[in-house]
Amino acid sequence: MTSRQETPDRPRRGLAEKRQAITRAARTVFGRDGYTRASIDAIAAEAGVSTRTIYNHFAGKELLFRTVLQESAAQVGDAQLDIIERRLGKVTDLEEDLTAFAHAWVTPLAEFADHFGLVRQINAEARHLPKATLDAWQEAGPRRVLAALGRRFGELSEQGWLETPDPGRAAAHFVLLTATEVTQRSYWGAYPLDADETEEIVVAGVRAFLRAYAAPGR
Repeated sequence: MTSRQETPDRPRRGLAEKRQAITRAARTVFGRDGYTRASIDAIAAEAGVSTRTIYNHFAGKELLFRTVLQESAAQVGDAQLDIIERRLGKVTDLEEDLTAFAHAWVTPLAEFADHFGLVRQINAEARHLPKATLDAWQEAGPRRVLAALGRRFGELSEQGWLETPDPGRAAAHFVLLTATEVTQRSYWGAYPLDADETEEIVVAGVRAFLRAYAAPGR
């Protein structure tokens, strides 16, 4: 009886596994070759499936790229949302906690290297990509996370830690001051900075942010 009950699930599991293999391979190939140069043949070879199998799951390269980008961005976004919760859920020392948060914020560069390989290619090929695909990426990851950070900064403002009439803008400024330089100078994680260099950037960025946004007396 057990085997009869499990049998219908096997084709579904097989399809899911094939789809995962395709999206993993596509992330690798798109991150390595970019959208324009990547081919379905190369993705099929990387995934160990036929091109027909890819087309059974995805209508074409554009849909596959958009799907991979959205799913990858959502994974990174979830990791960053967890960092917001863990590092800023309870603030006891504003400068110390923001510094620890900023350090944690840049760790996904190494943890999600394939995703940031995609981002490097996007920056190089943005004019050749549909705007809807770029917007879908932003909504799945960066905009969603920045909005959450803005809400948390709004709560810190209500608690008397920060003084900001626009928490969303403050969140954008914080990321620019502490993480963007690390991201850009490391070429989105391709050439990681050493610990001392990252520390210098993060500490200087946090202090600049606090000069602008810390509540009086904090």
